[in-house]
Amino acid sequence: MNIPFATFDRMHALIRNDMLDAFSRVYDSGWFIQGREYEAFCKEFASYCGAAHCIGVANGLDALSITLKALGIKSGDEVIIPSNTFIATALAVSNINARVVLVEPDEKTFNLNGKGLEEAITPATKAVIPVHLYGQAAEMDEILKIADKNDLYVIEDCAQAHGAVYKGKPVGTFGIAGCFSFYPGKNLGALGDGGAIITNDENLVQKTACLANYGSSEKYKHILKGYNSRLDEVQSAFLRIKLSHLDAYIKERNNIAKKYLTHINNPKIILPKIGQDRNHVWHIFAVLCEARDHLRDYLSKNGIGTVCHYPIAICDQEAYLENNLPKTPLAQSISSREISLPMFNGMTDEEISYIINIINEY
Repeated sequence: MNIPFATFDRMHALIRNDMLDAFSRVYDSGWFIQGREYEAFCKEFASYCGAAHCIGVANGLDALSITLKALGIKSGDEVIIPSNTFIATALAVSNINARVVLVEPDEKTFNLNGKGLEEAITPATKAVIPVHLYGQAAEMDEILKIADKNDLYVIEDCAQAHGAVYKGKPVGTFGIAGCFSFYPGKNLGALGDGGAIITNDENLVQKTACLANYGSSEKYKHILKGYNSRLDEVQSAFLRIKLSHLDAYIKERNNIAKKYLTHINNPKIILPKIGQDRNHVWHIFAVLCEARDHLRDYLSKNGIGTVCHYPIAICDQEAYLENNLPKTPLAQSISSREISLPMFNGMTDEEISYIINIINEY
């Protein structure tokens, strides 16, 4: 049996006609940037997330960068991020010439939980970006408590957590803004790049929207040095279709994860843990194994696709060597042991059972 790490074929087959109709609707309209589809999606996504406003942008990295710039964070300021995350979180800070400060995550959930956060704060610290990694929320109560005490902005990186909640409240609505990616592989994925910022702050929504549109809120009048970062009409139309199915997608992924968690019983495999008072939307099903590379070869030989998230810690990335970031042993350890199992909508019971059996035989 051959099982890919992920495939869109089965999910997309079920919505093919709706997606083609959406494309035709945009094509026939003759309006391709920030039109009716964009406005409708932003309204629908904001409502889904429980936020007042949504600004569509070109990708998740831009969502973070634009938010940081809109908040006035600049060169010489420090922004705290988790040591174990995709490099985009760090790049957003670097893009505005601020300084990346790494804090180790909780070793069970891989997310920030407040531990080590206060110790990392200096007079130059202006913000913290908790990442809701792999699909479950960070420990927001503790993070917000520390941030409020130290007058820091909290900007949530929700790139992997569409639909995740913490204590009954959707991620992205705890801090001043939530930043999302609609990269195709996300639980809510476009058919290309895309991203969004959600916020309840009236001033921030105006400024981020302006920055994303060349620094302009009125054509040919530019009040800020901005970006060209706009979610287009076609992707907005596609995302509207997928958003209507998102809860069903999450439910299906939870059923897959439940089978993995219940039936994988190999002591060599450390299964993911879910924190208290939150759900998990299982963008990624990440396990740890001391012999990760050997396990990956074994699974590949048995027809099972895997991905490692993320095999090089930020502190060891060539792009950040000049920054002399302190080493982060926990993130480095996770990087050397993490392997993600197949998790995609449309997986069959036969495929799930096969993966479980092969892992248990390892």
